[in-house]
Amino acid sequence: MALQPTSKRFTVAEYYQMGEAGILDEDDRVELIDGEIIEMSPMGSPHAARVARAQRWLERAAGDSIQVRVQLPVRLGPHSEPVPDLALARPRADFYETEHPTAQDVLLLIEIADTSIRYDRGVKAPLYARSGIAELWIADLKQRTLTVYRDPTPNGYRSLQTLRPGERITVPGLEGVEAAVDDILG
Repeated sequence: MALQPTSKRFTVAEYYQMGEAGILDEDDRVELIDGEIIEMSPMGSPHAARVARAQRWLERAAGDSIQVRVQLPVRLGPHSEPVPDLALARPRADFYETEHPTAQDVLLLIEIADTSIRYDRGVKAPLYARSGIAELWIADLKQRTLTVYRDPTPNGYRSLQTLRPGERITVPGLEGVEAAVDDILG
């Protein structure tokens, strides 16, 4: 009787054990998505510049009311720990030292997509919706658009809105603060 090949779905705990054992290094650009260890695309200069620009704008707008997290993990259940480009999280005195923020802690996730647009839309957006991330923005650098995803359900986001340079969007968690799409796209 021949054995059928099976794949192993890793938990977040096993993912961290791999780091402790030296299998994964803190310099590896990987994230855990639905139990799979996914190597992230290399970050080109345009992507890095947009992340830095958005970080600067958000930190100025947020002050101390919100914590802006840049390329840091978000815990989304026992099998997923993605690393979004930016996250606005509820403030905590310990800056999430004892655990990474969860969907309940996150007000907004932002993904900057240069070469990863299909992955961000097809894999990460559904994961974020299933996990209850209230709002997701995906900045498509090639098309120069910002897609806003709201109203998460287990089957995806119910509301999608595509914005272009010159348009504005209200920033969740920052009452009365609007972002120009240009603040994200550059």
